[in-house]
Amino acid sequence: MSEDERSPAVSSLEVEEEFMQHVEAGGNKIRTLAIVSFAVAFLLVASYIIELLLPLTSSTKVVEVNLADPSLMALEVFLILLGMAWLYLGFREYQFTTRLRKQVKEVRMLQREVLKKAGFTDEELNGRLE
Repeated sequence: MSEDERSPAVSSLEVEEEFMQHVEAGGNKIRTLAIVSFAVAFLLVASYIIELLLPLTSSTKVVEVNLADPSLMALEVFLILLGMAWLYLGFREYQFTTRLRKQVKEVRMLQREVLKKAGFTDEELNGRLE
């Protein structure tokens, strides 16, 4: 059967499958970026917290820079808040991609059920949906 002779249902299924593959690939990329972003933000926040607590927890008060300087401490607090915002966004992206994966699995299961009701065999479904 040529491409022009395919039924609209088959063409629709192929387009839907391409879309689902695109969504899955995009979700995997976003998930990877969210994990990397979360790790980097965590390291930044931890390093700034340590730097902020250093003059308060040790006898070190001056190391070429006055660590107890209020403007420096304010900048560090700002950077900590910025890092925490980055952590939050990374966490939210991770949650989004986790929900997206779950929804894609559900759609795949529903799609399989509909195609079984339409008369497709398991072999045809495995070739078409994977």
